[in-house]
Amino acid sequence: QVQLVESGGGLVQPGGSLTLSCAASGSIFSIDRMGWDRQAPGKERELVARITNAGSTGYADSVKGRFTISRDNAKNTVHLQMNSLKLEDTAVYYCYAGTSSSYPYWGQGTQVTVSS
Repeated sequence: QVQLVESGGGLVQPGGSLTLSCAASGSIFSIDRMGWDRQAPGKERELVARITNAGSTGYADSVKGRFTISRDNAKNTVHLQMNSLKLEDTAVYYCYAGTSSSYPYWGQGTQVTVSS
């Protein structure tokens, strides 16, 4: 089992920045990637970003150029730096972990609200 603990959500004005963090513990040898997705009210869940153990990253088109995912291997932690935030970025953000074939581990979710 892998446990994921998220932190860093909150309220920010449009154009502002926020960083989310996700710390993994447990059987981390069983995973080779971590990432974030989000769920906004009335919208489908959206994959936001992911990073593999090798450092390969991927982003949703809606966040390319604004969000950056990175990892601290020594701390088994993944960070999502979110810049130039927009109203439509408001959502609950979930950290996940798994492999190329499945993502069985999820965090509890952290709320990000972009509002003036």
